[in-house]
Amino acid sequence: MKFAALALTAVLTGCASPTPATGPVVVYAAGSLRDALTEVASDHKARTGQQVALTFGPSGLLRERIEKGEGAQVFASADTQHPQRLADGGGWAPQTVFVRNSLCALAQPALAVNTANLLQTMLRPELKLGMSTPKADPSGDYALALFQKAEAVVTGSQTRLTANALLLTGGPASPAAPAGRNLYAWVMEQGQADVFLTYCTNAVAARQQVSALQVVQVPPALQVGAAYGLTVRLGAPAPAAAFAKALLAPPA
Repeated sequence: MKFAALALTAVLTGCASPTPATGPVVVYAAGSLRDALTEVASDHKARTGQQVALTFGPSGLLRERIEKGEGAQVFASADTQHPQRLADGGGWAPQTVFVRNSLCALAQPALAVNTANLLQTMLRPELKLGMSTPKADPSGDYALALFQKAEAVVTGSQTRLTANALLLTGGPASPAAPAGRNLYAWVMEQGQADVFLTYCTNAVAARQQVSALQVVQVPPALQVGAAYGLTVRLGAPAPAAAFAKALLAPPA
């Protein structure tokens, strides 16, 4: 990540406005970053005194809100396509990968599932397989990529998985969890899915709220790496670029 940090620093040197910030740095970020980024923002404020206003949600929906005029200064996406689309449209710095994630399966306590039999379990016709909404939430796109990889393991599995998967989160009309509840823990507790494909960070956070849930590692043949992209609005106050660079520093 050192090269990425240097590259972003070089890009942003001439991007930030010399005008002092009059308010908090406005950060829009993928929901899977909630725990980590909240801690980073708190540490950043302790070091610099700079307030950071965090808005979390599905990256695709956040990008749409920015395109419609909302005033984000930093965008931390769960993929590289959404921040690069902002950059290609003008007004935003080229995106850089600042962190990576991977997919896990969140499973109900009574389900006999492990890494070795995960694919066969997901292919069971009676099983409720949950995922997020593609295009609106990169997690859904990564799940579709996993289904494509599954085709090389079991012929016909891509079609079956795509047809059977329930789009339970991340869409414009997806229900929100009650205040204070982890979305994925809530979805599983409501019995909406037997297995839910999500980021490993989300799965671990869900299990912290509902300890009986299982977190199952995806086998290497199906694993899809998630690269997270970061961009900063050109001309944003200097503290926005400073916070973006802080995200690339070793403490973050």
